Amino acid sequence: ILFLIGLPLIIGPQKTLLFFARREKFRGTAAFGIGIILILMRWAFIGFLVEGYGIGVLFGDFLLTIAGYAGAVPVVGPWIRLGVERIAALLGVGRGRGDLPV
Repeated sequence: ILFLIGLPLIIGPQKTLLFFARREKFRGTAAFGIGIILILMRWAFIGFLVEGYGIGVLFGDFLLTIAGYAGAVPVVGPWIRLGVERIAALLGVGRGRGDLPV
């Protein structure tokens, strides 16, 4: 719930609605919403898993960007970048259009 409040404050309400309403992000938006509903209905663990899937679909394209920034951290950066890149490869992200969501 705090995520839904914070995102419009950071990028603005219009860009938030445009991001969640995109055709290619529909599965993620639906899963995220269903996850919140399940959590509110006291099915917390299942709701958390469904919501996590939705967040993965919505923001999975950012994993490679995160890996690039994490690689600049001294000493542990290359290890973090390698781990994030492997996770991205397992999830199959980074092969899409490559555009930013906002």
